[in-house]
Amino acid sequence: MLKIGITGGIGSGKSTICKIFAALKIPVYNADVAAAVITHRSSEVKTQLISAFGEDIYEDGYLNRKKLAGIIFQDKRELEKVNSIIHPAVRNDYEKWAISNQSTPYTLKEAAILFESGAYRQVDKVITVFAPIDLRIKRVILRENISETEVLKRINSQMPEEEKLQKSDFIIYNDETQSVILQVLKIHNILINNFL
Repeated sequence: MLKIGITGGIGSGKSTICKIFAALKIPVYNADVAAAVITHRSSEVKTQLISAFGEDIYEDGYLNRKKLAGIIFQDKRELEKVNSIIHPAVRNDYEKWAISNQSTPYTLKEAAILFESGAYRQVDKVITVFAPIDLRIKRVILRENISETEVLKRINSQMPEEEKLQKSDFIIYNDETQSVILQVLKIHNILINNFL
């Protein structure tokens, strides 16, 4: 089984692309969703986050993601601190998930910070979803109801798009000028043929 990573900056449309792969019966591991589950269920991760950011980082047993985002997107050291707690737990969870999905030609690991977190080392190939920055900003403002300043803070905390594109094996252009379905099908056929 091939392990494929899929990444792209915030607002690039990774989740939309993953839905197309899922419709082709390709299992998709969403690192952000997994991280949210882990921060709720893992007592070890909870303890570490409370120790690092204080008791009030949790409300009713759930991580206050908005509050945490307000801290970590202001200070790179705080971002590194939270990543050092969550990324190892997600990495282990992904490995277990991958083992349980070995009967498929390939799987996808969706992660916004696939390169930054080092998770690209767990996969065989990488797909980057690309969209122009103005379109990404518009999408995130609509989706999360936050200001352009907040979106730009998040964008600036991620690896520059040009660097992601250079490190990738495949690129999907989600710029509303090309068919993403045709691009996904082309990559899917290449990956299936490599598996056979």
